[in-house]
Amino acid sequence: MLTIRRAGWFFVLAVVMAGWMGVLGSYRGVAEAGVIVSHGAAGDLRAAEIATVQTVLERKVVLQILLDYGVSSEEAMDKIRSMSDSDLHRLASLSDRAAAGADSGVDLLIGLAVLAVLVLVILMLMNKRVVVR
Repeated sequence: MLTIRRAGWFFVLAVVMAGWMGVLGSYRGVAEAGVIVSHGAAGDLRAAEIATVQTVLERKVVLQILLDYGVSSEEAMDKIRSMSDSDLHRLASLSDRAAAGADSGVDLLIGLAVLAVLVLVILMLMNKRVVVR
């Protein structure tokens, strides 16, 4: 092994291989990943996505916006049922994000109540008095 390393061609080969790896490493490819759905579960997936979108459409805020635009909920559901699978999947994934921020405000009220109790406890620990008249 020591005699191979001392040979001049070994150093040239190492430099050529390092250069070739540098050239190949400089090209960036696009890596794509995704879940491949089997054909048997496509109907179940579509039904689940329609149910997800339907729960968003049943919210009062969304119903009011639809009525403001002159669209009934039945017309909207008919349009959703006629969508392609990719469009339906995109709408279902976006409706999951929209549903997270569209609560009725109960979470905000609970948060404010917890904050008020926390402020009162901190004031009591600092030997301050809170008087409500």
